[in-house]
Amino acid sequence: MITQELTIYNTLQKNKEKFISLIPEHAGLYVCGPTVYGEPHLGHARPAITFDLVFRYLKHIGYKVRYVRNITDVGHLENDADEGEDKIAKKARLDQLEPMEVAQFYIDSYHKAMDKLNVLRPSIEPRASGHIIEQIEMVQQILDKGFAYISNGSVYFDVPKFDQEFGYGKLSGRVLEDMISNTRELDGQDEKRNAADFALWKKASPEHIMRWNSPWSIGFPGWHIECTAMSTKYLGEHFDIHGGGMDLIFPHHESEVCQSTVANGKESVKYWMHNNMITINGQKMGKSLGNFITLNQFFNGDHAMLERSYNAMNIRFFIMQAHYRGTLDFSNEALIAAEKGMLKLNAADKLIEKLPASNNSSENISEWVKRCYEAMNDDLNTPKLIAELFDASRIINSVKDGHLQLTASDIDLLKENFRLFYYDILGMVPDTAAVQGEDVTEKLMDLILEIRQDAKTNKNWGVADMIRNKLTDAGIVVKDTKEGAEWERKN
Repeated sequence: MITQELTIYNTLQKNKEKFISLIPEHAGLYVCGPTVYGEPHLGHARPAITFDLVFRYLKHIGYKVRYVRNITDVGHLENDADEGEDKIAKKARLDQLEPMEVAQFYIDSYHKAMDKLNVLRPSIEPRASGHIIEQIEMVQQILDKGFAYISNGSVYFDVPKFDQEFGYGKLSGRVLEDMISNTRELDGQDEKRNAADFALWKKASPEHIMRWNSPWSIGFPGWHIECTAMSTKYLGEHFDIHGGGMDLIFPHHESEVCQSTVANGKESVKYWMHNNMITINGQKMGKSLGNFITLNQFFNGDHAMLERSYNAMNIRFFIMQAHYRGTLDFSNEALIAAEKGMLKLNAADKLIEKLPASNNSSENISEWVKRCYEAMNDDLNTPKLIAELFDASRIINSVKDGHLQLTASDIDLLKENFRLFYYDILGMVPDTAAVQGEDVTEKLMDLILEIRQDAKTNKNWGVADMIRNKLTDAGIVVKDTKEGAEWERKN
């Protein structure tokens, strides 16, 4: 079948079946992970959180998921090309380190950042350098089938031959003839029969640090072959979802389609899924453009573009407020707005435990739960789901204030599903530092309200009003109830 781009409510299916009915009971998910030659930045967070959401939701609805996320630690050359220096080897040369020392340092850094963002670890996290044998075997398969050729010790995929037999550009929409006519000859590409051909194996130059023996030369694998070899090894010749950032559609994922079609005799991927980019002033955020902000800089506020620090859950919530297919433009204002929304939902969650039960319900909580699932089944529509969580916050606050009523069973249903979608599926967790700060705030507010109550008991109305007014100026609303004074922050 023709490779398709995934939508969980799949408009490419004539009967518009939901995605959850289109995959087998055991779901295979492969995601292109990071190239580990620098500190993880905000651009790395979006695909990690997007596919963490897929992983969480598929498991929740009952699928056994094998989630494979690779680590690229060899073969990714500068400018995503077939010429130039290996990105990790270059970093190793500049820092006078072993390449694997560089890779391990940034793998550890990536994992620490992902742990803070509450991104679950994948089922398997293979490294390209640990699967050289599998890549060599797959290159040989492609050679044996006549879709690759050897040139000066390097091996290149024959794109025109593939196009003639299978059709090139099904994923990216690229037309080979247009690519050829618009491509000028570049230095170092005289080995290739055609400028559109891509490297499966590269013969190492004398100064190249990372090298392995192969039947063709001492060299290293091309960037694209690693994912095809590792996805086949761990998920088989045909699996459900292959994901990554939309910047990988071409040339990386298009090349994977070519490789798997030839090596495995079929297109391996049932659905492709791509998240959009994070931008700054409309321009993609990334290392190659030099406009990125590392995640650690967000966490400690140490960057000229940041007005202050932002905790990991603030970052996660900010990313999920946009649909994964839509662009997401960074700004301090957007992050602060996301933080306010997150704190509002956190506060609503704390209030659920205190809600009074009534004999009747004025809200249909079962319908609300249904809408939450519909949002997730609608192509992982996290903005829609978050809107439903804000609606739940409205209900919670209205019940607390006595404007709405819920039965005990509906309160339990609301609590269970609010926490299910907010914590288990969206992956939000209370920030430890924020929780500790909330504890201190709670204690201070208890003390202040106790002092105010003493003033009222002693009929010292001026002091009581002064305390209330000062708290109002500080953004804290005090409400006097039959049970005593209550407080909350202004929205």
